[in-house]
Amino acid sequence: MASCPYPIFRETLVDDGLFVAEKEDNWRLACRPFVLSTQQAKFLKDLGQHLLAFYTAINRLYLESLKGTQPLWVHEYFDIGKPDELLDFARMNRFKNHLPGVIRPDLILTDTGMALTELDSVPGGIGLTGSLSRMYAQQGMSVWPNSDGLIKKFSRMLKGALKGQPQSMAIVVSDEADAYRTEMQWVVTQLVQDGWEAYCVHPRNIRFTEEGLFVQQEGQEDHSVSLIYRFFELFDLKNIPKGELILYSAKKGRVVVTPPYKPWMEEKLALALIHHPMLEPFWEKALSSETIECLQAIIPPTWVIDPRPLPPTAVIPGLLHRKHAVSNWEWLGDTTQKERQYVIKVSGFSELAWGSRGVSIGHDMSQQEWKNTLSHALGSFHMAPSILQAFHKGRVVVIEYYEYPSGVETRMEGRVRLSPYYFVVDDRADLGGVLATICPKDKKVIHGMRDAVMTPCRVNSE
Repeated sequence: MASCPYPIFRETLVDDGLFVAEKEDNWRLACRPFVLSTQQAKFLKDLGQHLLAFYTAINRLYLESLKGTQPLWVHEYFDIGKPDELLDFARMNRFKNHLPGVIRPDLILTDTGMALTELDSVPGGIGLTGSLSRMYAQQGMSVWPNSDGLIKKFSRMLKGALKGQPQSMAIVVSDEADAYRTEMQWVVTQLVQDGWEAYCVHPRNIRFTEEGLFVQQEGQEDHSVSLIYRFFELFDLKNIPKGELILYSAKKGRVVVTPPYKPWMEEKLALALIHHPMLEPFWEKALSSETIECLQAIIPPTWVIDPRPLPPTAVIPGLLHRKHAVSNWEWLGDTTQKERQYVIKVSGFSELAWGSRGVSIGHDMSQQEWKNTLSHALGSFHMAPSILQAFHKGRVVVIEYYEYPSGVETRMEGRVRLSPYYFVVDDRADLGGVLATICPKDKKVIHGMRDAVMTPCRVNSE
């Protein structure tokens, strides 16, 4: 009988900086990768290109809205709360076609398929998923699409962004994103083995000269970098030491920055636009019918919570309350628990817009809490808009994990979030890996937590 790999798993994750030794509230370790059907695997493989087309179209929609050839309210929604200097920089013609190089949706596995609840272009988890994929593969387990796809495709994406410049780069991690620093250090270690001169640094360790940007490390000479991988949110720019110098260097073409400083590419409210009837002509021109069908099927009905009064003959498109059209958001405040099958989320450009923060589940709250949350979202619109999204309940699966500290195999019923990582190279979004997060079935919000099991995936035909 083969020995239990649990001690090896823990030691590996401690060595990789992803577990804290002897700490009891590390997340749970699956006994083996999460199983996908061949149909689910094919769907995930194909989804990346649909999402890249969506990102390309959102960028185009925003720029055409600025010109007035698409509805002005589109860019006005995206621009709410953003400082003018950031918008001026983001709109520069030289960055017009720049898109994020990493696309990671969050997909809830439901009884009828998958529901896309988030799109992230500055995602954590690349190092975590890469380390886990390699770890399970080293124990002879199948990992799909492969055990080293994340680093290889991340590296290819970075090379494509550089367009032949020297392979020197820095992943810049802010204080706000400090929880991800160790996994980004793991990524840098892998990039160095792939031939990169790479560093994981705090913004304060960036030095500016008229010739370019340099990384400062204690006891070492400064190192010039050609590329900055931005691992900080745009709302945090005011707290980023040397942040304005990174912007200046990018503006002068002395360093490449990815993902680009485009706040309209990092707003959840983009998900509401794919369903908006006024934008149907744009989507039909910008996207293939297959992409429109895919996105409208997997993106739940989503609305921007806009408190401004509607004309007497207008309603909020597609939103119903007790089978009747809605023209006033406050009507939803009186919904019963059964009627509150909604999620309210801060759209973007806020410390509450990433992770599981700023997410409120309607049917998991008292009516007064729900009313207060809706009222707050309406009151915050002019600073940080929120969205309302139909809640999709995840289907229950059974996962086996190792109990801490005994290593005994234990079964848990839970709900699954799949997070595939796509890397954009030469107008293709290639799948590098998939992280499955399984939370106990009584949890409404599925995210990384002490009770969660996180694991890569495999396909059941292998």
